Amino acid sequence: MKVDTDFTRKKGITDMYTDKLMWKILSTDNLNQAIKQVRKNKGKPGVDGMTVDEVKMYFVRHESELRKQIRQRTYKPEPVLRVEIPKPNGGVRLLGIPTVVDRVIQQAIAQVIGPIFDKQFSEYSYGFRPRKRAEMAIRQALEFMNDGYQWIVDIDLERFFDTVNHDRLMNLVSNSIKDGDVISLIRKYLVSGISTDEGFIESPIGTPQGGNLSPLLSNIMLHELDKELHSRNLRFVRYADDCIIFVKSEMAARRVMRNIVHFIEEKLGLIVNAEKSKIIRPNDPDFKFLGFGFYWDWQEKNYQPKPHAISVNNFRKKIKDLTKRNWGVSTSYRIEKLNEKIRGWVNYFRMTKMKTVLEKIDSNLRVRLRMCIWKQWKTPKNRRKHLRKLGMSKNDAYKNSYSSKSIARIAYSWVLTTTLTNEQIASQGLLFARSYYQTKHVM
Repeated sequence: MKVDTDFTRKKGITDMYTDKLMWKILSTDNLNQAIKQVRKNKGKPGVDGMTVDEVKMYFVRHESELRKQIRQRTYKPEPVLRVEIPKPNGGVRLLGIPTVVDRVIQQAIAQVIGPIFDKQFSEYSYGFRPRKRAEMAIRQALEFMNDGYQWIVDIDLERFFDTVNHDRLMNLVSNSIKDGDVISLIRKYLVSGISTDEGFIESPIGTPQGGNLSPLLSNIMLHELDKELHSRNLRFVRYADDCIIFVKSEMAARRVMRNIVHFIEEKLGLIVNAEKSKIIRPNDPDFKFLGFGFYWDWQEKNYQPKPHAISVNNFRKKIKDLTKRNWGVSTSYRIEKLNEKIRGWVNYFRMTKMKTVLEKIDSNLRVRLRMCIWKQWKTPKNRRKHLRKLGMSKNDAYKNSYSSKSIARIAYSWVLTTTLTNEQIASQGLLFARSYYQTKHVM
C-alpha cells in the first residue's frame, strides 16, 4: 500500500463559501434537524434542568431571539454540567453535559461545518465520522497485521479532551472556516466553563467530552497527527484519540514511538501517557484496541479478532448487575434490559468468533435469572402455584416449595432446570446471546 503524502491538498475544500456559514447554521431546516437529532440522542439535562422533550417548544418560542443574539455575538452559552462516569477498570471519566439548547446549537454547527472538514480527514480516521464505524477500523488493522506489519506502536493520549489548547485548535478551525461569527461562537463554547458541586470552574483549555461539537473538534486537532503519519508513509488506524501505528520491526517501532511522541507533545501540545503507551505485538494479551483483542489462527494462517478479555469481563459484570436479586423490578422489565445489553454487545463484536464465550455467558445468565424468579415467588404458596403451572406434580411442588436449600442451589437443581427450562425462559422473551450472534455474525 502506498500512502498518499499529498492527500490534504487533493482532498481540500471545494468552492463552498466558508465565510458565509452562519446563515446556513441558523436556517430553520438545519435547526429542526439539530433538534430532531438531539431528541433522538436523549441524554440528561444540563445546568438549567431542561429536558430533550421540552426543547422543541422552547425553540418555537425563542428561535428568533436566539438567532438575533447569535448573529450579534451576544449569545452566551451556559456552563457544562460536570458528571463523573465510573470506568470499568477503576477511576472516573469526566463528562461535560451542555444544556439542551446549547446541544442543539452545537449540533447545528456540526451539521454545517462537519462535511467541510470530513472531506479533508484521512481515510484511516474512523471515529465519529459519517459512514465510518469501529468494525471498519478493526478490519483495516487486521489488513495491516496480515500484510506483515506486526509490530504495533500503541500511543495513549492522557486526558485528551481536557488538554486541548484552544488557540491551536481555533487556528486549525480558521484555516478552513472563514466566517468570523462561526469561529467566535465555537470559541465561546470552548470557554463556557464547567459547573461542579463546588461551583463554577473556568475552562481555559480542553473541550468538554459530551458536547455535540467535541467529536468533530477532536478530529480537527488530531487530523494534524494523521497528516504527520501520512507524511512519514506510516500505516495507522485512528478512532478519535485511540491511535495505533503498524511497522515491521521492533527497531522501527522504537524510532516511530520516539518521533511521534515528540510531535504530539511539541507540535500539538498534547500529553502522551508514557505508562500506557507501548510497543506490542498483535496477539499480546495486553493489547486492546476498541475493546478487541487479536489472536493468530493457525488454520487460516492469519490474525483474527476476538472480544478482549476485559470486554468479556465487563459484559459479564453488566449481566450480573442486571440479574441482582435485590433489584425490585418485574421479570419482563429485567429481560427487556438484558436483551438491550445483549443486542448491543453482540452487534458490536459480531465479526469475531465467540460461540464458546457466549455459551458460557448464556448458561450463567439462565442460572441467575432462575434465582431472581425463585426469589420473586417469595412464599411457599406462591412457589407451589408456579411450580404446578410449570408441570411439576402436586406432591413434588409441595415438598420443594418448602425447601431449605439456598436460592443458588435451587437454581442449579432439577427443581428449576426441569420447570424453568431453557425453552420456558426463552418463551418469556429472553434473547440468548449465542442464538442472536448466529444470526448476526459476519466476517
